[in-house]
Amino acid sequence: MAGRRAARRTALFLLYQWDLTGKPLASLYEGEIDPFALEIAQAVSERASELDGRLNEVLEDWTADRLGALERNILRVAVYEIEGQTVPNEVAINEAIELAKRYTTDEAARLVNGALGKIAREGGSE
Repeated sequence: MAGRRAARRTALFLLYQWDLTGKPLASLYEGEIDPFALEIAQAVSERASELDGRLNEVLEDWTADRLGALERNILRVAVYEIEGQTVPNEVAINEAIELAKRYTTDEAARLVNGALGKIAREGGSE
């Protein structure tokens, strides 16, 4: 689990840089990167507008573009995992909440939990 958790963190940092700079992902890192982290970052960056659309459906009185870059990318990664059924919903949600608690605020962690809970209830894997 620690390996995947670290890879999600790496993917989050890559996506954060990508989101802020608009530069291609490949230009944001040097050397070897965890294959799982790179897979997540590439998939999420390619589907960012689709993932944001999904977030817009569940965020009350907010849109994905109004979120901070960290919160937005934490949510994107989790939605990608939930909808792709790559991990159980509980794992995707827990990992996202932990990232939000560590790198953002308690309020952001609650927003992440609420939004992902709605998405999971509406149709992810169990």
